[in-house]
Amino acid sequence: MDFDPASLRFDANGLVPAIAQDHATGEVLMLAWMNAEAVSRTLTTGRVTYWSRSRQAFWVKGETSGHTQRLVEMRIDCDRDCLLMLIEQAGPACHTNRRSCFYTALRAGEERIILDPMA
Repeated sequence: MDFDPASLRFDANGLVPAIAQDHATGEVLMLAWMNAEAVSRTLTTGRVTYWSRSRQAFWVKGETSGHTQRLVEMRIDCDRDCLLMLIEQAGPACHTNRRSCFYTALRAGEERIILDPMA
């Protein structure tokens, strides 16, 4: 069965959330957005491509930073409205130079920074 990106349930802006997770460790690295063309480009090239809502343009992760994401496997959730990208991450995933965008934890009602920027 061939996959058709149009079979996904996109929001009113034509986007679906895409969670990037390290395929080897299971660590959740980031969340971004994809449209049908970004999904197709990712599947075709193996380089994860997102849709930048602020720039209104395609964004190949690592294109300028060198912190690339290689697709290992794409998974679709049960409602077909969210994607899980199992990836191989080169360098930090976050624009703050941290391994993960999820570096702030709420502990005992307070925010705690749990990841330092990578060297």
